[in-house]
Amino acid sequence: MNSVPVIPQARGLRHTGPVTVAVVSGPTAVGKGTVVGALLRSHPEIVVSRSVTTRPPRPTERDGIDYDFITPEQFDKLVDGEGLLEWATVHNSHRYGTPRGPVERAVADNRTVVLEIDLQGARQVRETYPQATQIFLAPPSWEELVHRLVGRGTETPEQQKQRLETAKVELANADEFDAVVVNDTVDHAVAHLVELLSL
Repeated sequence: MNSVPVIPQARGLRHTGPVTVAVVSGPTAVGKGTVVGALLRSHPEIVVSRSVTTRPPRPTERDGIDYDFITPEQFDKLVDGEGLLEWATVHNSHRYGTPRGPVERAVADNRTVVLEIDLQGARQVRETYPQATQIFLAPPSWEELVHRLVGRGTETPEQQKQRLETAKVELANADEFDAVVVNDTVDHAVAHLVELLSL
């Protein structure tokens, strides 16, 4: 049976205090990159950690700006040298990871650093930085998430199906996060993040 998953409702933080490390996670096509990019433009004092990935860039992505696109061999070296704070194989295909150095430098400088990562990565960061504020970015509805994924036109139908199956798992685990932000509009989502991060 192919049921529609329950979409989590917006909720505030379970704890209060200064935010040094913030994780923004959520399902495929929810708009994580768009929302985090808009947050950075409105608050250039924060640091956004740029992930590395073994997948090829999408047409609108730029190497060294959106991601660092690297070979599987380069990724293996980072893993072996403990150069990644977290890493995961996502959608049973490509690997993604967060370089450790930039995050540690931002924390040492007492700056807020935002990590835009998936559920697996968020769980790993929780082990390393238990004080990190974990925020789940949710779509306004399942239909809207499907519309966004299909509309961006960057995945084959089989890849879309795989990503939507992963999204169901991620949505079902939203209660692991400290707060939920619904990305109904980018401006609304950014305003909610600003409030949660006390920026």
